[in-house]
Amino acid sequence: MVSGIPAIVLAGGLGTRLRSVISDLPKPMAPVAGKPFLHYIFLYLQKQGIADAVLSVGYKSELIQEFFGEKYVGINIRYAVENEPLGTGGGIAQAMSLIDSDAFVLNGDTFFDVDLAELHEFYTRRSSDIALALKRMYHFDRYGTVEIGNQERVLQFHEKQYRAEGLINGGVYVLNKNLFKKVEEIEETVLPQKFSFEKDILEKHLLPLHYHGKEFKGYFIDIGIPEDYDKAQGDFK
Repeated sequence: MVSGIPAIVLAGGLGTRLRSVISDLPKPMAPVAGKPFLHYIFLYLQKQGIADAVLSVGYKSELIQEFFGEKYVGINIRYAVENEPLGTGGGIAQAMSLIDSDAFVLNGDTFFDVDLAELHEFYTRRSSDIALALKRMYHFDRYGTVEIGNQERVLQFHEKQYRAEGLINGGVYVLNKNLFKKVEEIEETVLPQKFSFEKDILEKHLLPLHYHGKEFKGYFIDIGIPEDYDKAQGDFK
């Protein structure tokens, strides 16, 4: 169980690849076994002991705000609303501005059953700027892979291609509260409002920042494509 550390959930996705299935909803509101997918993320956060969450929302954010309100399954909720798409990095930075501590960050369209207390302990022990939860996959080409070395330091991010086996970024992180300030000091400029967390932070600043990746074996699903969205219907029953 974790206490005192908030979670940021990236819930601004358009769901373009699911458009044929969910029509006009934000992707995290896609119905899975009768409930919005985001409902299951909140149940997971509740189980992990999270008391406070910031939802980074954009497309049709009012639907999310109407459903979840200011408190859901005992978790206090604040909203970081993107008036225009800010990219994953801009969305996280805007949400981080609402809190004054380290934070967990999760994607609103993937579910990865990670022990957050274990991830945070790993982050602290490794003195990380970012700790990533990694998932081992077999025979896949949908995801890029993450290469780790001594003491689980992230060495490289590899592009998508077919692999018989590899570790992927599972989309669950612990971020240092000063991460973006450190990036601005390295670049000697202010970060733009809109940027990609993956391209402009993770891949660009492997050195001198400290990223560490820990493998977790829990259940993982990404509802971003129709096949996995269909699979989730059965899994979440």
